[in-house]
Amino acid sequence: MLLFLCAFAASAALTLLTVRSERGHAASVLDRGRSGPQNFHARPVPRIGGIGIFSGLSVMAAVLWWFAELEVTWLAVALLLCGTPAFAAGLLEDFTKRVRPRWRLLATAISAALAVLLLDATITRTDLWGLDWVAAFPLGAAFLAIFTVAGIANAVNIIDGFNGLAAMCVVMMLLAIAYVAGQVGDQALATVALVGAGAVLGFFVWNYPAGLIFLGDGGAYFIGFFVAELGILLLQRNPEVSPLFPLLMAIYPVFETLFSMYRRRVVRGRAVGMPDGVHLHSLVYRRLLRWAVGKQDAAALTRRNSMTAPYLWLLCMLAVAPSVLFWDNSRVLGGFILLFAFSYIVLYSSIVRFKAPRWLVSRR
Repeated sequence: MLLFLCAFAASAALTLLTVRSERGHAASVLDRGRSGPQNFHARPVPRIGGIGIFSGLSVMAAVLWWFAELEVTWLAVALLLCGTPAFAAGLLEDFTKRVRPRWRLLATAISAALAVLLLDATITRTDLWGLDWVAAFPLGAAFLAIFTVAGIANAVNIIDGFNGLAAMCVVMMLLAIAYVAGQVGDQALATVALVGAGAVLGFFVWNYPAGLIFLGDGGAYFIGFFVAELGILLLQRNPEVSPLFPLLMAIYPVFETLFSMYRRRVVRGRAVGMPDGVHLHSLVYRRLLRWAVGKQDAAALTRRNSMTAPYLWLLCMLAVAPSVLFWDNSRVLGGFILLFAFSYIVLYSSIVRFKAPRWLVSRR
């Protein structure tokens, strides 16, 4: 717990420094408003919050070097080293706005490949028909790990649309990993997961509710990489943990991504990488909270933004909670995965059909 608090303090302090140094980097890193389909903030905001998280974890790696066991230190340092390509590519996009998604995904895949080499972070079992055969081969196990890490990192970036949304979801996942790691006696993994949760929370206090700083692509890809790798390592190091535990734990961003790909390609006939404004979190903001708040001034827009995330936190929690309760039972976890997919589609369809009252529409 002391390490958790230290990670929180280090990340919070470094993120605050990033916020306060806005004038020095304003021209290159400010997100300047609502011109894009997924921009919902009322004023320019720096989008390099990943610097605070990455720097905070780097400080904690030095602290662990002095106070923790060698296994914990190596795990933390190795994850930072492996995650550097994903973080760097995302951060370069935050500064230049010129790094295409395919290159960010490639950098994240390189990070995952480094984790395969340094930490043996491969997926050797899935409890899914057909994939276990692939996982039985060393190259197949490595490929599954690289594909999974890149996919989850991209999924976290996709749900990073409102103040606090992605950060709190990742905190929930890291705490779930820490709990299950503690249950199976993997204290090194539990410690690193808690340190990661503390670092993300240190960023969160400046991101929510006021939105003083955003994760940016660097932050989103890095924390997505971090939580995905810890989930894979939990399975690799502890065979009693069901391989469906991390899948259910992360099913909200994963299913959001898969559903978005289906919606773009099949329903709308567009490229799967083309951004749009009809993610579930976007619909909650546009349909439900526009009706609830109504006003269009800057204060109201910020309020609507901050009110959106708790709805999706609850959705994420509805997946994380059963994953923690049934972490060793693949059949039950598989049932909850199917239940989540069905519930998501029903919820999405209901919000799409939702219409604001005529008196409110006419008033605007």
